[in-house]
Amino acid sequence: MAKPRKFYVVWTGRSLGVFDNWAACEAQVKGVSGARFMSFETRSEAERAFGAGREGFKAGLAQPVIPPEALGGYAVDAACNGSPGDLEYRCVKIDTRDEIFHQGPFEQGTNNVGEFLVIVHALALFKKQGITAPLYSDSRNALSWVWQKTCKTNLVRTTRNASLFELIARAEAWLRTNTFDISLRHWKTSEWGENPADFGRK
Repeated sequence: MAKPRKFYVVWTGRSLGVFDNWAACEAQVKGVSGARFMSFETRSEAERAFGAGREGFKAGLAQPVIPPEALGGYAVDAACNGSPGDLEYRCVKIDTRDEIFHQGPFEQGTNNVGEFLVIVHALALFKKQGITAPLYSDSRNALSWVWQKTCKTNLVRTTRNASLFELIARAEAWLRTNTFDISLRHWKTSEWGENPADFGRK
């Protein structure tokens, strides 16, 4: 399953407007002092935000309301400084933002690999500890891989990322030989705000 497309508004940068991919947005803001930009789930949301201007958008932005059932759960996320690049991932308790675990950095990884690994890591840990609260990820791609029990990455194995491939093999083996009662759910960023486990590097 392809990762959902995002749209990016640049209010302050080299060129302003709505961009339909991160590379185009990054080219307008990277290295620009005081750059102002933000991602959106749909083009219509992005166009409304750009039309309102950054301050107008912020003034009219309602505080995201996280449903009670989500507040009682956990969230996972990954961050990678390139593709491939240094990769890390973590899990937090949503209501308190307490970090449950944090792994990495691992060399020559990708965000998708991290998103897959962090979900399986959490599932294995929660099963061991008897935790049954729902687990949220904002990566539909990784959630799909978990249900298929396969990390469908195109990442090339090297001597520098061999440990990552060992983790992938262990994760896939765990999924094939274990069941879990934890509800895996998609984090609705457009409705609830940023994933609580996000590293804040977008």
